[in-house]
Formats: sequence, C-alpha cells, structure tokens
Amino acid sequence: MNITIKLSGHILFPSFDVMPNLKPYAEVIKKIKSMGHMPYIVIGGGEPARYYIRIARENGADESTCDHIGISIANINARIFANLLGDEAYCFIPSNFQELDMAISSGKIVVMGGLQPGQSTNAVSSIVAERTKSKVLIITSDVDGVYTSDPKKDPHAKKYDSINVDELLKILEDQGTKAGEYELFDSVALKIIKRSKILTKIVNGRDPNNILKAFLDEKIGTTILP
Repeated sequence: MNITIKLSGHILFPSFDVMPNLKPYAEVIKKIKSMGHMPYIVIGGGEPARYYIRIARENGADESTCDHIGISIANINARIFANLLGDEAYCFIPSNFQELDMAISSGKIVVMGGLQPGQSTNAVSSIVAERTKSKVLIITSDVDGVYTSDPKKDPHAKKYDSINVDELLKILEDQGTKAGEYELFDSVALKIIKRSKILTKIVNGRDPNNILKAFLDEKIGTTILP
C-alpha cells in the first residue's frame, strides 16, 4: 500500500549548531519499502527555513516572498534526505504538481519539500497522500500527539487518542498562518484530509521507530479521523 510520511523540520533540522542525525529516519523509510509498501516523504524546513525567513521579513520581504524562501530551504532539506536513500529515491525533488506526478509514476520513493506559497509542508503531505491514494498519512511532531492545549505550556494538557477533523479545526482556528509559523497543523491540510477521508496519525518524531509503530497500527500518538 501507499503511505505518506511528513518528517518534521523542527526535529530533523533543529539548529545550525547541531549536525542532523538523518540516517535512522532513512533506515525506517527503507524498511517500510522493503516490506512491499511505497512511502512518499515530505520534509519540513526546520530552523534553517525560519532563520532565513526572519532575515527576509526584517528586511522588508512580504509573506509570499518569505513563503518562497521557506519552500526553497525545505527542498534543500529534501535533497539531502533523498541522497541518504540512494537509488531507491527518485532523483529529482518535485517543485510543482506536474513534476510530482512524474515522480510518482517512477515507482521510486518520492521525497519533496514545499510546493506553493500559503501552504505548510503538512498541507503538502496531505496533497501527496490524496494524490497517491495513501492508506495512511503519518505526521511527525515534537510532541506525542494532539492535546487539549499546548503541552509545552500547560502541564494539565490531555492527549487525544483520536479526534475528528472538525474538532481539530476548532482547536486550531486561532492559529497563525505567517510563513514559517505553521504549528501542529493548518486548516488547508485538515480540509484535504476531510474531503479525501485520509486516515492520519500524529506521532512524536524524535524517535524514528514511532513512524514504524504508527504504520503497523500500534497504539501511539493521535489518530485524526476524517
């Protein structure tokens, strides 16, 4: 079956001072492929994207320009990750829908970053899941799933084992949408998940094995019901 995986830039590329440890994530992707399934990968921009977006914004760039900068950095991150997959990965990083369709038809693992301004990489992963008819979409985060409030700020926050799209939209309705500031999810991604009924799981991506656990349908993270 097809599976789409969003790898958080916050986790993979957290700082310019820390060398990313990408190999364990690549090994998990290869393992899923070796089991006879086809993974499609979307990589976030992480701190490098936010750094250059801040510079651009402070020098007068509008939000569309900032989005383009974030997309460029996410695509660079995707190129680095695809290199770890070797010949199993498609040789080019798609930057539009035509290139995405060509990559999908190759029969290889497709790795990509952003597509167009105004979309988070979570929205991109939802589009990829829709386009590839993925059985499940796995979103990695730096928290264990969806909570009633921000667990980093509220010690009383409670995690949802499952939640439907409409409930999650209400929780996130006040979330900002500036370039580089998309948090756990965004409304565009959720609307795509809802319209195509994509089963989605949010897991803590700090342990790459959590991706495999979610894929094998173990009880982990939060399941978003379309």
